[in-house]
Amino acid sequence: MRISINIANFTSPGGPGAISSSLLDLAHAVDESGLDTLWVGDHLIQANPYDTTGEDMLEAYTVLGFLAASTKRVRLGVMVTAVTFRPPSLLIKAVTSLDVLSGGRAWFGIGAGYNEAEARAMGLPLPPAAERFERLEETLRLARHMWSGVETPFEGVHYRLERPTNRPNALSRPHPPILVGGAGEKKTLRLVATYADACNLFDVPGQTELLKRKLGVLAAHCQAVGRPVGEIEKTVSSRLKADDTPAAVAERCAAFAELGIDHLVMIVDGAWTVEDVERLAAVAHLAAHA
Repeated sequence: MRISINIANFTSPGGPGAISSSLLDLAHAVDESGLDTLWVGDHLIQANPYDTTGEDMLEAYTVLGFLAASTKRVRLGVMVTAVTFRPPSLLIKAVTSLDVLSGGRAWFGIGAGYNEAEARAMGLPLPPAAERFERLEETLRLARHMWSGVETPFEGVHYRLERPTNRPNALSRPHPPILVGGAGEKKTLRLVATYADACNLFDVPGQTELLKRKLGVLAAHCQAVGRPVGEIEKTVSSRLKADDTPAAVAERCAAFAELGIDHLVMIVDGAWTVEDVERLAAVAHLAAHA
């Protein structure tokens, strides 16, 4: 079972001037801990609907570029980019640049997007859901096109590129792993089966049967496109609570593994601490020796 952390809050007790040092301390702890990936959220304002304090957010790819230079092992990814946030060629170039500068440690995490309040507040485009999914599929096709190294024209309904160029190309072969976030059964999981290397589902307390159903739907989509479901890394996002012991989280890992989950992505209320990372490192040790 791979275990990762997802940073969704950049507030530091020392204020904005301490954010960089807090992030570096956290990244070093993750890098040395044996945890798999350091994920960051992709929002311009705090997306936590319960936030009433104006918690700090940083731009995701700037953060990952900063952390790439100060880490050596941990993988780096966004959980997940809304497809409408950036022109697709710019997004693919950003992920490629991260992969090159990190020595092949980048993920490409992407989804259809959802946050209407953020879009209105920050002037971001958020077309109707049907169009967002069309744009998501075209962006996934374009990513594979650009990472293949060919520079032939790309023709979609929403995106048309005369000569999509990606030099230098990503170091990860055949490309940075693609994670499509979301659990929609008709569209999202179909796109996972068709284009992605990983999915991200959600740990809803008391809803184990729902998670089983999502995995079953994904398997059915894979069968429909002629792809083994085992090729897809199944990740699930779960909350690390303040009173969670390493043993309790290790039991949660074992239960997820029985369902077919490969990768646990942990989130916390508020900002991550080095002590939180140390708790998860103990979980990884217990899981490895179970």
